[in-house]
Amino acid sequence: MGVGEQHMCTELKLLSVVQAGGVNVEEGGVLKSNQQSAVKIEENEDQAPSERGTWSRRLEFTLACIGYAVGLGNIWRFPYLCYRSGGGAFIIPYVVMLFLCGIPLLFLEFSIGQYMRLGPVHAMAKICPLLKGVGVATVVISFLLCSYYNVIIAWALYYLFSSFQSTLPWQNCNNTWNVPENCSSGFTGNATHLQSASQQFFDRRVLQMSGGVDQPGQIRWELLGLLILAWIIVYLCIFKGIKSTGKVVYFTAIFPYFILIALFINNVQLPGAKDGILYFLTPRWDKLLEVQVWVNAAAQIFNSIGISFGSMISMASYNKFNNNILRDTLIVTLTNSATSIFAGLVIFSAIGYMAHIHHLPVDNIATDGPGLVFVVYPEAFVTMPVSPMWAALFFFMLLCLGLDSQFAMVEVMVTSLMDGCGKQLLRVLKRKELLVLAVCLVAFLLGIPNVTQGGIFFFQLLDHHTAVVSLMFLAFFEVVAICWIFGVKRLTRIVTEMLGAPPNMFFKVCWWVISPLLVMIILISSIVQYSPARYGKTYTYPPWAEVLGWFFSLCSIIWIPLGAVHTLYYSEGTLLQRLKSSIIPLDELASMDDLPVKTLANSSQSLYPHMIPEEVPLGREDVG
Repeated sequence: MGVGEQHMCTELKLLSVVQAGGVNVEEGGVLKSNQQSAVKIEENEDQAPSERGTWSRRLEFTLACIGYAVGLGNIWRFPYLCYRSGGGAFIIPYVVMLFLCGIPLLFLEFSIGQYMRLGPVHAMAKICPLLKGVGVATVVISFLLCSYYNVIIAWALYYLFSSFQSTLPWQNCNNTWNVPENCSSGFTGNATHLQSASQQFFDRRVLQMSGGVDQPGQIRWELLGLLILAWIIVYLCIFKGIKSTGKVVYFTAIFPYFILIALFINNVQLPGAKDGILYFLTPRWDKLLEVQVWVNAAAQIFNSIGISFGSMISMASYNKFNNNILRDTLIVTLTNSATSIFAGLVIFSAIGYMAHIHHLPVDNIATDGPGLVFVVYPEAFVTMPVSPMWAALFFFMLLCLGLDSQFAMVEVMVTSLMDGCGKQLLRVLKRKELLVLAVCLVAFLLGIPNVTQGGIFFFQLLDHHTAVVSLMFLAFFEVVAICWIFGVKRLTRIVTEMLGAPPNMFFKVCWWVISPLLVMIILISSIVQYSPARYGKTYTYPPWAEVLGWFFSLCSIIWIPLGAVHTLYYSEGTLLQRLKSSIIPLDELASMDDLPVKTLANSSQSLYPHMIPEEVPLGREDVG
């Protein structure tokens, strides 16, 4: 969807406030408030549907956000990053960055989504027309991510179904896919010529991996079938929008915690578990003097919560106008961080047990990424009592964690399409359920290259350039657009209007100075320390694959300059006048500059005397 979608798709125009002699005039009638302002709304038959759903209960929104934030990264990324960056000492910069970056920026995204009642594309276009491309870019990056993220769910399904047998298939080297001369039933330590049985199961049975990205090979039909099943599950959970998603998250967001607790209780009773936990938590204070450790902490907070993917803005847009988003912000961020730390205890207790069994140091076994959950951790189940049960529970937990995140990423695209072209799309497709089906079908087709024999190399390339390279560019421009151009003053006013009280000084300072600077530091660090994509420790991608990877990055980043050029081209006046007008918010957001904060603090009913508590102000629901 292009940056000009508002011109192409939507005929709903919110015109500027018309004030003549203190009286606000609107064609077809007069609307008055005690601020003597009104918004003229012009509609035609192509207007997007005026009714916008809301979460049935506040808890559904909170659980959906927790489910999105608490994902696979909490299991396979944080524990490894923690022990590598100073063990227990890493908790200090992690918590500091949580409060200086994570909480303020999530509160910011919740505020924008709930107030605007729009997805990221149209919300950003109203907030800062010059950087409206940021909204399109967040939708593109989320859609690219969801196209290959479901492949991980397909792998989890493969392992889940493989766990329902008395002898786990990765338990020994006596299978048809094994290469006995270089297969080890345990961990190989420093013997580089050997592979563990679980590694060969993943490489040679699940993936049937080829020699590189230039050797795509054949489609893995089993994985393709499971990918179809994964998309069917996703569709059945979200096809009714937030009404169905809100019910599913009661299970998918909560059940993983029961499994994590059960795994922890089991693991801490195993020999060597204490050593693994101590290895994870023992502080190495000298690491706190390294700048990269602090950058890693900020990046982990940023990526884990899911800022700049557009999902949090989209989900908040379905809130009631007066929902307490500050409470939700604290619940989501603190739950996410606590889960990461607890997951580290679960993972490293098992790693310590494996190190004890195989007489290896912990750092020979610890790793991150897919290798942790599909190679290292499955090996731990082999020697556990009732191993098939624990394996099945673990991979079912991965399934739940992945589905929650997938729901939110697909919803970003659906929300943006409905906001921009809802009426036209429904005229063709008749039902919103068919639009959701079309989005899932396109994402499925884009994911097929990931389930070929060379798919793991394509997966790693896409993940590196989408979730690593592109994200920080989008995050930087989003923060600049909202915190510096839209401004903390306006942001304070919309929070005051919704919650009845302005945000405290802590949030204002973070929005104005600290959070933007932290994002800038992460971006600069990412550029300075950039390294090409790799798979494993040895495989490097050919130059043409790197070019392809940068093409994936540009698929999202390019919308930022295109959006700016589009805005300036269609503006009037000299270049300087166009620049000035392009950084002024549209419609009622611009009119807020003249309203005193004290008046707003009397609650949003002072601005909208007709508003029923917990409902949306007149006209704002029509915008959605």
